[in-house]
Amino acid sequence: FYFKYANFVLRSANALLGTAFAEIQGIGTLPLGISFYTFQTLSYSIDVYRRDVKAERNIIDFGAFVVLFPQLIAGPIVRYRDIAAELNTRTESFERFSLGIRRFVVGLGKKVLLANTLGTTFYALSALPMTQLSTLSAWLGAVCYALMLYFDFSGYSDMAIGLASMFGFRFGKNFDYPYVSQSITEFWRRWHISLGAWFRDYVYIPCGGSRAGTVRTIANLLLVWLLTGIWHGANWTFLLWGVYYGVLLLLEKFVLRRVLEHLPGLLRHVLTLLLVLIGWVFFFSSSPAAAFGWIGRMFGSGSALVDATAKYYLAGCWPLLLVGAIGSFPVVSHVGTNLLRRSKAWQAFSVVLFLALLLLCIALMMNDTYSTFLYFQF
Repeated sequence: FYFKYANFVLRSANALLGTAFAEIQGIGTLPLGISFYTFQTLSYSIDVYRRDVKAERNIIDFGAFVVLFPQLIAGPIVRYRDIAAELNTRTESFERFSLGIRRFVVGLGKKVLLANTLGTTFYALSALPMTQLSTLSAWLGAVCYALMLYFDFSGYSDMAIGLASMFGFRFGKNFDYPYVSQSITEFWRRWHISLGAWFRDYVYIPCGGSRAGTVRTIANLLLVWLLTGIWHGANWTFLLWGVYYGVLLLLEKFVLRRVLEHLPGLLRHVLTLLLVLIGWVFFFSSSPAAAFGWIGRMFGSGSALVDATAKYYLAGCWPLLLVGAIGSFPVVSHVGTNLLRRSKAWQAFSVVLFLALLLLCIALMMNDTYSTFLYFQF
């Protein structure tokens, strides 16, 4: 709270109440991985209190769990009960090590080849004055950010899972192709799975979940999403983002459920993607005013529909958008997995393919400026 929220609370109190609290000086950047190891140690304490796991008596093993380096910086959030046995009895093998390398290289490719390149277009568009943002530019920026964030974060998760596999640990998947979802509920079952499961098991269910009546269910959902938004950062935009999804989920669950069930699957999918894109605008905006201004531009408020800037950036990035869109669906993974299972020739070729992908990523990183993972800031 001190490092992440103290000055935000003071600034908000001054703005809302007219007070003049001085901000705390000397709070710099966040300690590395604080949002993730905080949740991991909380889950350990709660599980021990509930007697779901036995307390770890070895400080070295406990320390290894807390600062397990593959996922320390940006998840997935690993619970002690999931890896307690592996801290002492894990097994390594050439097969698991090779699978870990493949998973790591795939994640690296997502980050270097897709996320970083899409980020070039997004950051250029987001740097434009709001008055120069056309409708097409606003939509293009939102789509680029949605794909950039997905490949950036899922890429890190793949790298973490791959590294863990090399050392004999089994981490659960953190993403399951969220952009194939046909509802907001489904989207959040597929996006940042470990965070959603954490809030479900340690906030939503202990507060009564959906078993304590409609009013209590509504309150529990709003609480979870308020906390989810605040967890991501000390800014009103994250709070609005959490409330936005809380309201959408309540509408799906209590108001529009039967209507949505009768819509064609394609229409539900398009509607879900539209709502998710709007949500990401709150996520990347620096202030609520900037978020609403960008959303207004997306729907033609006070801007040209198409301008030369939008055409220029679209012409430069449409092939990458197409690759990103295809990569957001499981078809490539399914085809590759089936080929690996059925064809020894493909298995041999895949070694060359993954090596080429690794060398390409290294070459691009050496030729590029430093580009951190987006979730490092959280």
